[in-house]
Amino acid sequence: MRIFCRITLVLLLLPGCAGSRNVRLPFAENASTKESAPTIHPGADTEKDTASPAVVSRSEHSPAPQAADTSSGAASESSIPEVENVAASDTTAPDNESGSDDAKSGMMLVSLNSQEETPAPPATTNDENVAFDQVLASVYSSYPLLQSALYNRNIALGQQIGASGAFDTKLKGASENGPQGFYENYRQNLGIVQPTYWGGEVFAGYRIGRGDFQPWYLERQTNDAGEFKAGVQVPLARNRNIDARRAELWKAGYERSMAEPDIQAQLIGYVQDASYGYWDWVAAGEYHQIAKRILVLAEERTSRIDAQVKAGLVDPPELTDNLRLVAIRKAKAADTRRKMEQTAAKLSVYLRDGSGKPIVPTEEQLPGFPDPSPVDELQLDQDIQTALSSRPELRMLDLLRQQTQIDYREATNQLQPELNAVVWGSQDIGEPTSSKRDKSPYESEASVYLDVPMQRRKARGKMTELQGKLAQLSAKQRITADKISIDVQMAHAALRSAWDQVVSSQESLEHAEDLAARERTNQEKGASDLLKVALREQYAVESAEKYVDAMKLYFESRADYRAAMALDQIGR
Repeated sequence: MRIFCRITLVLLLLPGCAGSRNVRLPFAENASTKESAPTIHPGADTEKDTASPAVVSRSEHSPAPQAADTSSGAASESSIPEVENVAASDTTAPDNESGSDDAKSGMMLVSLNSQEETPAPPATTNDENVAFDQVLASVYSSYPLLQSALYNRNIALGQQIGASGAFDTKLKGASENGPQGFYENYRQNLGIVQPTYWGGEVFAGYRIGRGDFQPWYLERQTNDAGEFKAGVQVPLARNRNIDARRAELWKAGYERSMAEPDIQAQLIGYVQDASYGYWDWVAAGEYHQIAKRILVLAEERTSRIDAQVKAGLVDPPELTDNLRLVAIRKAKAADTRRKMEQTAAKLSVYLRDGSGKPIVPTEEQLPGFPDPSPVDELQLDQDIQTALSSRPELRMLDLLRQQTQIDYREATNQLQPELNAVVWGSQDIGEPTSSKRDKSPYESEASVYLDVPMQRRKARGKMTELQGKLAQLSAKQRITADKISIDVQMAHAALRSAWDQVVSSQESLEHAEDLAARERTNQEKGASDLLKVALREQYAVESAEKYVDAMKLYFESRADYRAAMALDQIGR
């Protein structure tokens, strides 16, 4: 590793002007580093800042039953897609039990912060430096757009609870009265129907029918105290393993699982933007320090030249020229101060206190750039695998594929005949209403009902459509995996190039500072003039600004690499 040396220009050091910054600014002493290289958000086990600008779309309960397979696509387009077997049991349906419990207890909003492990950003005072980790913690805990994204969980939860409503117990009743006419009768009935998770339903009820009934409607009549009836309907073919109600519930479970990668995708973008805002502010502060220090050099030189003019050692235009330099550098310092204050205001969008109020950092809170570190060339392959397993795009596509496979199973279900068995029993109670006592014995009945379209074109058409969608998702998974690999490689190349620029610009800065110091010494001895000194100082300033540019690019490239690997996750 290249050791970044500190160059101390003793002759030119002014009291109060030398800041404790790592950047090799011209004409200033560099003290020890105030902060170490920034680390990933608390909870991550790597030191890499990673994220790529164009790689991520700014697009509580267990996820869908099958684990997401992000390393490969779905089935081949040339064959019928393999459909995962979603068995009709509570253990395989996505979060069915949880959805039912939520429905019983009412809508429960998902907490935005209580379930996260991310600590709240520490409070800062005006004399404390603002650390990079503090900005990240603030994004996790207080950034309003992230909090808005977290409410997607509540939206998906509501959809899942709504889908579980298909299994709600239904109360049915009727009151039918004919008080006028030759046949005067009165019929009342009340019952409940409970849809079952295995595709059928259980029903029970009570009815009472009194009065005179048409001879062809005598079954409507009951004994004096009425009739109790109970039964069950069981599917024997279609709807046995899956039906429309279960399919909607399972898809709602996958929809709820898809809220997490969507939240992660937004989080990655917010962390990337916050990183850019932070390093813009740090760089703007360094530019301002350069401008102030070069101004101090010109102001100090004014008094010395003035004394030389009065002593007749130099001509008066030499003083005038230096005063011109002072005026130009004052304007430059004012401009850099404006940019520093503007970037601080932009950073306050992401830097917030515990109550969520934006914090505008001051100049005294500038930390300076930490020491960069070289890029590990051997880590690239492992980082690509990390990205493939962490990126939300692949997780989203896999959940979409599994959701589509549920539709495919439902379509194949429609190919089967609708064959239902119904068994029921009934018992009248009370005084017989007929001398034949035909209502008094216990009655039971077992029936089988068949209903099937012969061509079944609706089901076949739906299957063909879903096969095409599954093939599309398979192709999208493959190209997305390829793009993620390319994103990581591009971010890695950018980070490596940024490191090389830091090394080269630091060398250039050292040489420029040395030349400027030599030229000032010569000018004091009368072996040089102000024009040469000003040029050497300007070259040193340009080298210092290029060094700041290189450092800013390096840490922004780390932010890009962080996003490319998708290391930011809620609760991680």
